[in-house]
Amino acid sequence: MEKRVITVGKRRKGLAVASALLGSVLVLSACSGGDEASGNDSGGNDTSQAKVDEAAAEKTSEAQIKITPKDGTDNASINNSAAVTVSKGTLTEVTMTTADGAAVEGAISADKTSWKPNAPLERSTTYKIAVEAKDADGRVAHENASFSTVSPDNSFLGYFTPEDGSTVGVGMPVSINFDKAISNKADVQKGVTVTSSSGQEVVCHWFNDTRMDCRPDEYWQEGSTVTLKLALDGVEGSEGVYGVQQKTVTFTIGRNQVSYVDANTKQMKVTQDGKVVKTIPISAGSPENKTYEGTMVMSEMFKETRMNGATVGFTDDDGKGEYDIKDVPHAIRLTSSGTFIHGNYWGADSVFGNVNTSHGCVGLNDTKGADDKGTAGYWFYSNSIVGDVVVVQNTGDKTVAPDNGLNGWNMSWADWQAGSAV
Repeated sequence: MEKRVITVGKRRKGLAVASALLGSVLVLSACSGGDEASGNDSGGNDTSQAKVDEAAAEKTSEAQIKITPKDGTDNASINNSAAVTVSKGTLTEVTMTTADGAAVEGAISADKTSWKPNAPLERSTTYKIAVEAKDADGRVAHENASFSTVSPDNSFLGYFTPEDGSTVGVGMPVSINFDKAISNKADVQKGVTVTSSSGQEVVCHWFNDTRMDCRPDEYWQEGSTVTLKLALDGVEGSEGVYGVQQKTVTFTIGRNQVSYVDANTKQMKVTQDGKVVKTIPISAGSPENKTYEGTMVMSEMFKETRMNGATVGFTDDDGKGEYDIKDVPHAIRLTSSGTFIHGNYWGADSVFGNVNTSHGCVGLNDTKGADDKGTAGYWFYSNSIVGDVVVVQNTGDKTVAPDNGLNGWNMSWADWQAGSAV
């Protein structure tokens, strides 16, 4: 039997191989074990796996920020956009700017959970919002958004009369003229509410695609308060065109004054609460240029104004106006087509109460300069307000069209109601 002898050199070589193999097993175990091995790191290295894991495991802020509208929104509302809220925390800073860096003023609520701008935004403008909030442990959260508001091409406005806070006569309707044609009339009308403290029922009537007037069956009750609410923000007036208004308007109804012009007697009786307070001689339209008949509402008042016949179709052969008076005193508009009741200083005193000589207006005796308090023109102007009613009778002309000025009173209540889209 052969006897093998292991020399010292060979033994040492075998131990070295065994040691290497054992080392490999230990390295493999260290990679798969993780926790205990990392604790053996004595090198003080800041980028060790333990520190990375610790940073990744650290809790983030619990504050949850919400910005309205969402980032990237187009055609955003100019009234209800840019709302910021936070839950599980409080707002510490909100910054809003336009794309060119102009700051938008706003305010954080008292409980520091919401923010909104102080005024409506501009149309067709891009805005950026940056928000910072903290949770109960003081950990900070951030959120950013950018959006663009609705453009003029994709929005509509309603221009209304009378003005907020005004006092008007009993005949004054709420008249709204839209700057875009409205095809979804019912939706838009539902966004317009008109109420009176008198309890009178108010119905709105569409004259066309851009104009809607609202009134009660009979004149407003004197001393009452009328409230107009426009809740049109986001209402689609026609395909792809949305309202942007969100507004409340109130106005007061003054004393009940109705004036009756009789072209036959050439007198005007001014009544208040049904009682005659003054009778004024007048000169109405001539037989060739008769004054419209019907119920008319004062829509504008001018201490002095220019009247040129060319603007209303009264021209000479040369194309110039048959008249051009640059300082007509005490002029009060009754129709959009050009009918006024106004002072007249160029006619003889004997005309008033005796002859109808005008081009269709109702003239009152007056003086140049509009400062003579003793004239009929001065008195009537001083005792009138927008919304007062003038009823013109016995001219022999047709009744004024309901949409020629603020003159919807020339339509029956049934016909008025039939023009409602709701």
